[in-house]
This record gives sequence, C-alpha cells and structure tokens, in this order.
Amino acid sequence: MYLNRLEVNFENKPCYDIVISDDFSDLKNELSKLDIDNRKICIVTDTNVAEIYLDIVKEELSGLNVFTHVFVAGEQNKNLDTVSKIYDTLILNKFDRKDILLALGGGVVGDICGFAAATYLRGIDFVQIPTTLVSQVDSSIGGKTGVDFKHFKNMVGAFYMPKLVYVNINTLNTLPEMEFSSGMGEVIKHGLIFDREYYHRLFDNHKKILSGDIKALAEMVLTSQKIKKEVVENDPYEKGQRAILNFGHTLGHAIEKEKNFTLSHGACVGLGMLAAFDICRKKHKLSEDDRRFLIDLMKTYSLDTETEMDVDKVFEATFNDKKMESGQIKFVLLNRIGKAYIDRGVTKEDMVEALKSICKEM
Repeated sequence: MYLNRLEVNFENKPCYDIVISDDFSDLKNELSKLDIDNRKICIVTDTNVAEIYLDIVKEELSGLNVFTHVFVAGEQNKNLDTVSKIYDTLILNKFDRKDILLALGGGVVGDICGFAAATYLRGIDFVQIPTTLVSQVDSSIGGKTGVDFKHFKNMVGAFYMPKLVYVNINTLNTLPEMEFSSGMGEVIKHGLIFDREYYHRLFDNHKKILSGDIKALAEMVLTSQKIKKEVVENDPYEKGQRAILNFGHTLGHAIEKEKNFTLSHGACVGLGMLAAFDICRKKHKLSEDDRRFLIDLMKTYSLDTETEMDVDKVFEATFNDKKMESGQIKFVLLNRIGKAYIDRGVTKEDMVEALKSICKEM
C-alpha cells in the first residue's frame, strides 16, 4: 500500500522520487514510469537479502525481462572485484545503455550496484530498493555510490543519481536487531545535525519504534529522508553544507577500519558522534547533560557507547579519510543540538582525548 512520496531535486530540477510503501505491490507500477517494458532489468542483491526478498520481487516483476546477480553478503565484498563480476553478468547478457539495474538490499548493495551503473558503458539507469534502515534513511538518497579499496572505506566512487528509490517499510521488521540498531545510528545523527525536536522524539517514541509499529517507523523514515533530501539538494556534490552528514563519520570510519569491519557502520558512527560530543563539550558548545542524553538514547537502541580499540591506530586511520582537505580534516561538530558546523581546527590532542572518552579498557 502506498504511504508517501518525496520528490528529490538535482541541480534545481526534479530528478527522482522516493516512494514509501508497506509492501512491493506498487513496484512494477512505479517502474513502468521508467518505460521498462522494452528494457532488460538486472536485480543486484546479496545472499542475505536474496534469501528473503529476491523471489518476492521477481514475482512482482513477472512478465518483464529480469536477470539477477547475487554476491556474498558483507562489507568485505564491497570492492572492485564484486563490481567486475557484475560487469561480467551484464556483458554476458548483452545489457546496453537503455537497460536498468535494481539495487535490492542495504547500503553495501546500493553502493556497489550504483557504482556499477555509473561506470558500465559510462552510465546506465539504476533504481534503489533499500531493505535496511541505514539504506532507507541515508545511503539510498543523494547519489553517492562507491566501493572500499585496500581497506579504505568508500575510497573509489561516483556521484550518480538513481531514477527511483522504492522503500518497503515492512522490510525493517525482518532485520536482525544489530542491523536495526546500526540504522538508528544514522537516524540519531539526522536529529543531532538538523532537528532537535526529532532527536527528542526518537526517545519519546522508542517503544513504538522498537516494537515495529509501521506508523511510527514510516514517520521516522520519512522525517530522516526529508532531512537528507534537503541537505543533498542544497549541496549535491558535497562542496559545503552536505559535509554535515558526516557527523560522527571521521572517527567512526577510522574505528570501523581499526575493528576490521567487525562492528556495524551505524555502531561506529554512534561511537564517532559520542566522541565528537567530547570535543563539543570542551569547546563549550554542548553540556555534560547533552552527552548523558545521547548515551541514554544510544543504549535505548542497543548501540555501544564504548569499545576496545588502539587509540593511536584509530587516530592514524583518520588521515586516510575522504574528508581530508589540503592536509586538514573537515571535522563536523555541533553548535547546539540540531545545528551542525564544520570545524577545521580540531587538533590531534582533541581527537585522541575524544577517542579515549569512548575507549573501553582492554
């Protein structure tokens, strides 16, 4: 059943719609607007999602010329080798520029499929069908695609817009608890950088959200999507304001790398945000009460508030981050809850002390 729709602009022109539904029954109708009757379709997904949703989506697309490409799930497969195998599938089945890819899955699937679409024959159309919370509220919106390279996260990629984002809210109720918690890391981030009231509602509504209440989930996803939409429309290529979406990510990505991707992306972002709070507090932007509230909110959604790590290694990893500019890290901090800014004056001492504040004794 159709629940909601957002139109996303790119360079001040309508670019694609985000459709929110509670099943896949409207997917074929939405794709028909892309004139798919005479196009080959390749569904790209991973082994985890394929087991649950691939047959359901193929059934919804019956009568169309559908192919599939399934790769082994996991961040460790978000690399150029996986993209190369997608190229093989497309070449073997004679896909040309008028054909289309569907990314069915979470952020890893969307990033890989989007990058394959951006680069195959110098660009073919693709559609995002995000099935995780992270991908529904964040990674499927805004056109960032890419893969990891030699353990450096998202180092190779392209800005490439989808033709449609189709969200089935009910897929959230099949997520493992850890995956849902990971998504809440990004959701909490949206409130922190943009909307104080939304941030506090996440605590007020936590029982409904955690129970899988469709209305509560749909409201949360829609609010986060509106925030992401507004930010990326104003800065599609991350030349300025869009960088605020990286709140928690500079240290979060470094923690993720140091932990060898054994801790979820959202969990690492949560830790990165909490570390950033330590810096904000020392700059007299936030209070200790603000920090305690974030800790309570993270615990409510089963996000770690400390972890074992080698602080020196994590700090060194920050210098391989994409957010470096002229040798300086563009560090996103908060002036207050709901208002983010970019600080180029964060020192090594600031970051090391912030990391120590979330470091569990080994």
